[in-house]
Formats: sequence, C-alpha cells, structure tokens
Amino acid sequence: MIYPSYEYESALKSKGFDYICGVDEVGRGTLAGPVMSAAVIIPSEPPKEYAPFIRDSKTLSKQKRINVFDYLIDWSICFSTGSASAQEIDNFGIVEATKMSMRRAVNDLNIKPDYLLIDALSIEFLDIPEISIIKGDSLSYSIAAASIIAKVTRDRYMETELHVDYPAYDFANNKGYGTKSHLEALKSFGPSPVHRYTFRPVKLSE
Repeated sequence: MIYPSYEYESALKSKGFDYICGVDEVGRGTLAGPVMSAAVIIPSEPPKEYAPFIRDSKTLSKQKRINVFDYLIDWSICFSTGSASAQEIDNFGIVEATKMSMRRAVNDLNIKPDYLLIDALSIEFLDIPEISIIKGDSLSYSIAAASIIAKVTRDRYMETELHVDYPAYDFANNKGYGTKSHLEALKSFGPSPVHRYTFRPVKLSE
C-alpha cells in the first residue's frame, strides 16, 4: 500500500505559503445523489498514531474512517464541504459538476488558502494557485484528509436524508452506487428525483 507524505506541503511552506489546502471528492461514479468535495487545511504532518490512517478513504474500513474523521475535524485548522446535485451533474456533466463542488468547498472555508493541492483535477476560476496531483490521496496528507472528510460526509447524507426520502433504493447500504439491488430497484420503480438521468443505467430504467 502507498502511504501519503507531507512532502508537497513542506515544499510549499518552505516557499512562504502558510495555509495549504487539500481538496478531494467522492461520488463521481454513483448513479444517485450528489458529488461531494472537501477542502481541509491541516496544521502539520500528522502525529504518528494517526499518520498511517490518513490515506485514501477507500482503503479504510467504515469505522476507521469515522474515527479518523472525528480526529481530523478537531485537529485541522479548518475544513469545509461542498456538493453538486444530481441535477447539476446532468446539466453540466460530471467533471464540471465535480469542479463546482470543489470550488464551493474551498469558498466556504473560514480561512482563504494560500495554495491548493487537488486530487486529479484543476478546479480553475479561484484566485488561488493550485497543483493537480494524480492519485493525490495516496501522495499528500492534506488531500487524503479531504478524501476522508468528503467520504464520511457523503455517506452520512446518503444513509440518513436520501435513504429516508427514497427507501426503495436502499441508499443507506449502496450510497448510490450501481449494486445489484440498486439496479433491480431502478427497474422496479424507475429513477427518483435524486438519480442522475444522464448516466446510462438510469437512462435504461426510464
């Protein structure tokens, strides 16, 4: 397994940048629900007891993600989340909607960052310098922290609000991904208002 480091952050701090913000998203590949992004500014390299667990959120168990999430929201200098709805994804496309969610997360921070470290994308249109890092959640602690915050926040939204509003689709368990039971529900009930109508499996169920 590849573990992140603090190399990007250290290099930028040596150049005088104080508030370095990691940005990542979750939910690009789901059939329903929003794409969710997080922006987070961490104060330093993580302490040894947490460093091994601040990594790509997909490599952590659900309970471990929650434990690290609770730590991150207390330890970070500041963090925020932003989302783009299924309707915005249909209207603008998943890539542009993802960038919109990232901009919203950054713009909602209590402190304006000096520099952005972004997983895979360039979000553009913000007056903040940025670096796009492929597989950034495996390389940068700041991006990995954003990955965990985005994942836990989106999972909770899918498990509570959307699952309660649309119980037939079992969003609490599938989080909007195209599981067998989710696809069967689409065939039986058709898409809900929070499904992404431009995504092929949803199109086919209309």
